[in-house]
Amino acid sequence: MSEESRSPGRRAGAGHRRKPSKRRRAVAIAAWTAAGVLVLGGAGLGYYYVKFNGNLKSVDIDAALGTDRPADVDNGSLDILVLGSDSRGGANAGYGRDDGGSARSDTAMIVHLYEGRRKASVISIPRDTLVTRPSCKTSDGKTDPGGPRRMFNESFTVGGAACAVKTVEQLSGIRMDHYIEVDFTGFKKIVDNLGGVEVTTTKPIKDHASHLDLPAGTHRLNGEQSLGLVRTRKSVGDGSDLGRIQLQQAFMKALIKQVKSIGMFDNPKKLLDLADTATKAITTDSRLGDVKSLMGFASGLRGIDSHDLQMITLPVGADPRDPNRVVPLTRESRLVWEALLKDAPIPAEATANSAGDKGTAGTIVR
Repeated sequence: MSEESRSPGRRAGAGHRRKPSKRRRAVAIAAWTAAGVLVLGGAGLGYYYVKFNGNLKSVDIDAALGTDRPADVDNGSLDILVLGSDSRGGANAGYGRDDGGSARSDTAMIVHLYEGRRKASVISIPRDTLVTRPSCKTSDGKTDPGGPRRMFNESFTVGGAACAVKTVEQLSGIRMDHYIEVDFTGFKKIVDNLGGVEVTTTKPIKDHASHLDLPAGTHRLNGEQSLGLVRTRKSVGDGSDLGRIQLQQAFMKALIKQVKSIGMFDNPKKLLDLADTATKAITTDSRLGDVKSLMGFASGLRGIDSHDLQMITLPVGADPRDPNRVVPLTRESRLVWEALLKDAPIPAEATANSAGDKGTAGTIVR
């Protein structure tokens, strides 16, 4: 294995996507809810368009990265980097010490929407993955040179959304069409406004770090409990971040089911509250930085249900020099990226030797 999976490059004629129309740990899952709310509530936005439009925050990734990116070619698919912010500042102070206002992307998912928007693959990138980080502009206008053996989640701390996107694109060789980020507080509020999310735990979960205490059985989790679940690590599986990713993926499927099952059209106030919360909770790339564009994008998710998702963890193994870190498996990671470049399903061979999909944490929640 190597410190990182080298970009497989693009094959001649292997188009990736049509040019898009103009125009952060576990909380990244909330981006799917935000999109779902906007889709389901599209017809009811009307008068509230300006209000919701003013809620959105965006980052101009294209301007920040310029031409130093993989080619943007056409095969009808879309790739979205979804990040969850772990900043402990402001409203998030209850989850740990603020480290001077900086934040890390404790959750990172590449969501690949296949042509036709009927299926998707989700690739979770462990935060402790060692990669070669590219040089990135910092918030004070300086340049961080990057280098080998850097933790993946430090990219966001160093250079924000643009650096995170640049790191993913260098790792994968795939251009990200969009970027979506959500924080702790936004995640909790969305779940609460949805009326909670129902999950079944096959074993008790008691985790002091995430403040979660659930007996075995079926539960309707509120926002605080949901955040606790997707932050749980030491009390499930082998206690690693890889087990936490499995919990996140199981919860994500339950969340999608919840979004699709609630009758929001029967409760206009609930609909508007959800849309207001969702648009306040996320930061997007500038192409999705207005309600009209975000609704257009989200409409493509309408037909995707939980059983239409292929969810994996980036193929990784233990770092020989540091047992607390993982490194991408070169060959297996290449299989993942090549499949996405071809708009094809990820082959089972890609995860056969990966530590990321070997644990049992994912069986605890369904």
